[in-house]
Amino acid sequence: MRLTFLGTGTSFGVPVIGCDCAACVSDDPRDRRTRHGAIVETEQGRLLVDTPPELRLQLLHARVTSIDAVWFTHVHADHIHGIDDLRVFTVRRGDMPAYVPAEYVDDVQRHFRYIFDDSVRPPMGSSKPRIRVHSFEEGRPVPLLGEDFLPVRVPHGDVSVYGFRAGRLGYVTDAKSLPREAIETLRGVDVLVLNALWFGKPHGSHFNIEEAVEAAREVGARRTFLTHLTHRVTHAELLERLPEGVMPAYDGLIVEID
Repeated sequence: MRLTFLGTGTSFGVPVIGCDCAACVSDDPRDRRTRHGAIVETEQGRLLVDTPPELRLQLLHARVTSIDAVWFTHVHADHIHGIDDLRVFTVRRGDMPAYVPAEYVDDVQRHFRYIFDDSVRPPMGSSKPRIRVHSFEEGRPVPLLGEDFLPVRVPHGDVSVYGFRAGRLGYVTDAKSLPREAIETLRGVDVLVLNALWFGKPHGSHFNIEEAVEAAREVGARRTFLTHLTHRVTHAELLERLPEGVMPAYDGLIVEID
């Protein structure tokens, strides 16, 4: 299994418009963080995690030419508003399976009515994404691309976010905490992905870095990669301050998972 980080930033991205902080003016390419997205590649295909606004540019940068399915963690704008970029794939291959948490199916179909309402037809010579929704629920494995993806529900302010465990990979974004059920599901993974904003001040709906490190310790993964990072930390600072076994992800990072 292979994990590719497409985007590792928050909803603002890095650099932030109009900001001249150390991360935003950095010449280290690892400090350029687009909005959250990833690819999980199995022997049977590629799963896209979320459709961020920069999706087209991310896929070009990662040289991704095919996608076999999509997993949506939740419906916040920075995780879903690049959905139209799936159009190029569905023109070539037909319907794209999209795995959506059951509680968000109505939201997705309402927000993007032009995609899901068959009565809305694109103008002659144009097209729209062809997406086939499959709902899932916490605790029920989803057979997908030769693996069982077990949904992992975590709190994110007043909404829930759905990561997953697939084999030796645990993937969680936009969490404020890991409930006991999530820790038990993730325990034993080799690679764990967690969101983390910054050092210090707690946030109402996201881990700060200290909280993410503690959550990683509870899970006990051999390697933990932090994503959904803000412009308040540079890649170099993270490398210097993070404990052994916890590393900052960056756009374009590829991780091989045994």
